Amino acid sequence: MAVLEQENDVAEECRSASRSVVQSADGILDCVGQTPLVRMRRYLEESSVELYAKLESANPGGSAKDRPATRMLHHAIRQGELAEGATVIESSSGNMGIGLAQACRFHGLRFMCVVDPHAQPQNVAIMRALGAEIVRVERQVDGSFLAARLQRVRELLEVTPNSYWPNQYANRQNPIAHLNGTIREIDRDTGGDIDYLFVATSSTGTAQGCRDYLRRHRRNTKVIAVDANGSVLFGGSPGERLIPGLGAGHEPALARDQTFDQIVRVSDIDCVVGCRRAAGREAMLVGGSAGGVLEVVRSMEANLRGKRCVAILHDSGTRYLDTVFNDDWLQSALGTNADEVESRINSPALSSTEARSQ
Repeated sequence: MAVLEQENDVAEECRSASRSVVQSADGILDCVGQTPLVRMRRYLEESSVELYAKLESANPGGSAKDRPATRMLHHAIRQGELAEGATVIESSSGNMGIGLAQACRFHGLRFMCVVDPHAQPQNVAIMRALGAEIVRVERQVDGSFLAARLQRVRELLEVTPNSYWPNQYANRQNPIAHLNGTIREIDRDTGGDIDYLFVATSSTGTAQGCRDYLRRHRRNTKVIAVDANGSVLFGGSPGERLIPGLGAGHEPALARDQTFDQIVRVSDIDCVVGCRRAAGREAMLVGGSAGGVLEVVRSMEANLRGKRCVAILHDSGTRYLDTVFNDDWLQSALGTNADEVESRINSPALSSTEARSQ
């Protein structure tokens, strides 16, 4: 019996020694980043424009917000600001909430997310599935749901022991996540040769991080910031906005005094047109802000001949099936219909009288 056990031990050692090394991510958060850059050959009419899309929907939480969510928490843990058993509290229109819900669940932290009526139901469901507790505000403060959410966050921090606010709207780790990740990947994949970068703005973290990297490395890339009609960013006038994750009703600290090569505003309908044009021409389901970004590219295509452009597309259209891709929602929320949108898809971009460039 002893001889048989010894032979079995030797056989097990041989099997262990011969096993190959598995190449894998060390947990789901290790999958954040390294998203694909995809050539879009059909979206524009002008074939000489090289248009590439950075598909941030390929992050494990489904959006560009995975990058700052993960980085903000990791930084807070390293700095001793976030301890075991803590409660993370944040305001979000959806994607940051999902990124933080995922990161908090991975680290065993409680997460409370403050949302408003414009949050996509599917995004809220995803957060809940990842263990988030949802707190909803129903009324604006000073004409802004963002201001109302931030007020509620501060109230929750006061009554919740051992709580921590990442504060995506002022946390420098937000733009740093994109400086060290998003734009570095784009720069690597294009050999540093980009004429124009198009990016949606809300907290302005993505746009800032990309701009700072490009300036630091002396690239000649022009950064086009895409904002929403009704957003107060960059001196805009407040108004109703229905596409989440684009623009702001209350200026975040990160956005103050920020400048970019050009700022272009889009309407909700512009975003819908861009999403549906991308689906029809490129077989790509892109999110609301991404539709707006693509329409800004299309509005400028006459001036982009022979240029290489990259558009950062923040999330997927799968989260907008009940809104942007829903004909009933078009009628009830935007007062338009599928035929009008189809007409706009085949007309010059940003034909809305509301759309303008600064």
